[in-house]
Amino acid sequence: MRDTAKTRDHFRHFLPITTRWSDNDVYGHVNNVVYYQWFDTIVNEYLIVNETLDIQNGEAIGLVVETHCNYFSSVSFPDQVTAGLCVTQLGKSSVRYEVGIFRGDDHIASAQGHFVHVYVDRISRKPTPIPPKARALLESLQVVTP
Repeated sequence: MRDTAKTRDHFRHFLPITTRWSDNDVYGHVNNVVYYQWFDTIVNEYLIVNETLDIQNGEAIGLVVETHCNYFSSVSFPDQVTAGLCVTQLGKSSVRYEVGIFRGDDHIASAQGHFVHVYVDRISRKPTPIPPKARALLESLQVVTP
């Protein structure tokens, strides 16, 4: 069953993103792979800016184990977009983010999807509990979904 587009009200954190000429494909709209780059960007920007992800030395790191995206309307260069982020599931070692992509000032997502991180020990790559500081930050993004 296809999801319906969510509104900005569903999301808790936002990041403006500028499209680039190279984002467009031969059909004149942003290529699907770029949306996944935007998903990765907003998740990691939020974690790094809030000092819960140390990409060089942190003991626990989040590995992507699942992604998904639905497309509702086209985005093309030179559109400005805003990515919206929230957390819909928070387990012992995993987190499911939802990301919405909004064109310009649109209130309804042009695309949306999810992104799942499993936290693992950097060395052993075995699942490890989400660090307390990261868990508190992720809880602040959490929304209840029907």
